[in-house]
Amino acid sequence: MNEYVDLFKALSDNTRLKILILLSKKELCVCQIEAALIISQAKASRHLTVLKHAGLVKVKRDGLWMYYSLVAPKNELETKIFDCFRDLFIKEVFFNKDLMSVKKCNFKRGRNRWMQKQKS
Repeated sequence: MNEYVDLFKALSDNTRLKILILLSKKELCVCQIEAALIISQAKASRHLTVLKHAGLVKVKRDGLWMYYSLVAPKNELETKIFDCFRDLFIKEVFFNKDLMSVKKCNFKRGRNRWMQKQKS
């Protein structure tokens, strides 16, 4: 029962829902999530930690960078929730701006962090 409580607590925040929807499209690093949602690194990391503890996302380290992706659903409830993200939320206008931000998010390495490229 506690796993379901943790699951619904993790899903009860607008930013975490947006992160899950972004991750349903592809694996992302923290800096891409920051840029897409226009949030701080600390806020992105805090929400990703909640999602990780709920068992919804997994993390992969590549040098200094942490990449997040959705885990495979562990039960029927998670399968239905992830299907809902793919089928319903992605089509919602509310999330289109965030999804477009990820598509436009081209990063280059600079001064020990990822920085968004500026159009000249």
